[in-house]
Amino acid sequence: MGVTGTAERAARARAALAAAEMRTGARPVLVPGGSDAVRTPDDAHPRGTGRASDAARTPDTSRTPERRTPRTSLLTSERPPLPVPPGTERLLPDGLRRGATTSVLGSTALTLTLLAHACAGGDWAVAVGLPDLGLLAAARCGVALDRFALVPEPGPDALTVLGALLDGVGVVLVGPGAVLADADRRRLTARARERGAVLLTTVPWPGAATVLTVQQARWTGLGAGDGRLRTRELRVRRTGRGPSATPLVADVVLPLAAPGDGAPSGPGRGTAPTRRTGRPDTLRLVG
Repeated sequence: MGVTGTAERAARARAALAAAEMRTGARPVLVPGGSDAVRTPDDAHPRGTGRASDAARTPDTSRTPERRTPRTSLLTSERPPLPVPPGTERLLPDGLRRGATTSVLGSTALTLTLLAHACAGGDWAVAVGLPDLGLLAAARCGVALDRFALVPEPGPDALTVLGALLDGVGVVLVGPGAVLADADRRRLTARARERGAVLLTTVPWPGAATVLTVQQARWTGLGAGDGRLRTRELRVRRTGRGPSATPLVADVVLPLAAPGDGAPSGPGRGTAPTRRTGRPDTLRLVG
């Protein structure tokens, strides 16, 4: 068989092996043709053992160099995004995408409600570096406390702690108490993308796919010396990276429906039921 036929066979073998890995989830997906191309049996032989093998390895100098393709986890590409609460669909039309980083700046209640709906299907969540976070506030926002863990002060090992949590927890919330350098944040973003975890932050985060920033907030329900706080109206600006993060400003009224209130939390998906306590909704307004 000629050199051309051997090269074509090698290319087909690489494509078949890559397709098999994509189906089985053997390892992170690498787009065929990138700098991390899959090794084939021909590549395993020492150079010079056969003219056909050498020809298959000979680079094509007529092609321009290809840029390195980022790794994309199969856990990200093959599983649906996590749901978001009613009232935030305009800001997050694709839900909370697995493997993506979302920053919510300026509202703890909005952050906790997003976390609650994301975990309504059974995922675990953990909050790291939020020592002032109250469990009552989290519960009133709909967070299932039996699947929620706290690491209030991770100390100097914040990077190691967060890296380990991203390996096994569906949603990881990071606050200001986790002291990290920008390089650490970039590593954690890559780790979340590889593991298919949702990374939520309440602090600015370089490289975040979506950033929700509360620009204005006001309370309703108070009169001239009477009444009580009932709702908190937020004006939220969305920025970020990618087509789903086109700059947008939308109004959100808290409290949002908690998981199990009967409103759908995502396209075509319901939510897990939660127990209603009968307390006033004002207890959900935590900032």
